[in-house]
Amino acid sequence: MALSDKPRIGVLAGDPSGIGPEVAARLLADAAAMQLAEPVLIGDAAVFEAGAKTAGVPLAFITSRELLPVPLPVAPPIAQVSAAAGAFTLATLRAAVDAFESGRIAALVFAPLNKQAMKVAGLAEEDEMHYLAGRLGFHGLCSEINAADKLWTTRVTSHVPLRAVADLITAPGVCDAARLLARLMGDHLGRAPRLAVAGLNPHAGEGGLMGTEEVEIIGPAVRQLQAEGLDVTGPLPADTLFIAARRGDFDGVVTMYHDQGQIATKLLGFERGVTIHAGLPMITTTPAHGTAFDIAGAGKANPGPILAAWSLAACLVQRGLDHSCR
Repeated sequence: MALSDKPRIGVLAGDPSGIGPEVAARLLADAAAMQLAEPVLIGDAAVFEAGAKTAGVPLAFITSRELLPVPLPVAPPIAQVSAAAGAFTLATLRAAVDAFESGRIAALVFAPLNKQAMKVAGLAEEDEMHYLAGRLGFHGLCSEINAADKLWTTRVTSHVPLRAVADLITAPGVCDAARLLARLMGDHLGRAPRLAVAGLNPHAGEGGLMGTEEVEIIGPAVRQLQAEGLDVTGPLPADTLFIAARRGDFDGVVTMYHDQGQIATKLLGFERGVTIHAGLPMITTTPAHGTAFDIAGAGKANPGPILAAWSLAACLVQRGLDHSCR
């Protein structure tokens, strides 16, 4: 593939106190990955170079790439939450949006961020996805979709306290999550995906004995989706539906809250897990793992997830997908 044929994808090193710079360096040194797209580094050269040193990667893999500079005034401590790291992370996200809107990049792949650091630095939004949506001026539906090989999951509620989940489950929310997953998966697969919808309560409520959300909210939402022509089954007990999904009965799963899907997805494919910020005008992917402070700076980080995130972003760009919901 000629250089001019490759999509240009922005690369962020993530939180500089975690394993992000290391896995970003490992990505940039991967010859097969670099055949898929042309990287545009966004951040401080010193952060990427520090990652290369940790990873044992030659600096040439960093210094030979185009860089859109975002300075890091003071190097934050390794393996610690800090306002300095959070502020730098937010600055790189802003620069990535500017690069996308000016046509310099077609998509974004970022190494793991730290939500606590960003909050300490002043992040007002729920998470980085909603921060990006605000910077992009996007007011439609967006949601995290997690991809582990062929199985994709999304959720009706995300980064909220567990005690708030039940009150946030609504039929429109279930429908919106399923429609977005069906749209993106359908574009990616070239066919209508087979989706499962999880219940909220143990055993999917046992007909109302263990909770009524399945009877009153989730079940009617599933029937609405079926009436629209989507291939949707549910609500199903969350503790068994992933067995069927792993067997290949479903392409995607709609869960009700964060850990209900994340635990299962990461057990099924942690080394390859990717998070997609679905719905945003800018295709955005990231590893499904966190900043891993316990191994930061040790040279032990597995690049598998960021390589998968890069491959998926390149594929989505090459397909010319516009998965925004406007």
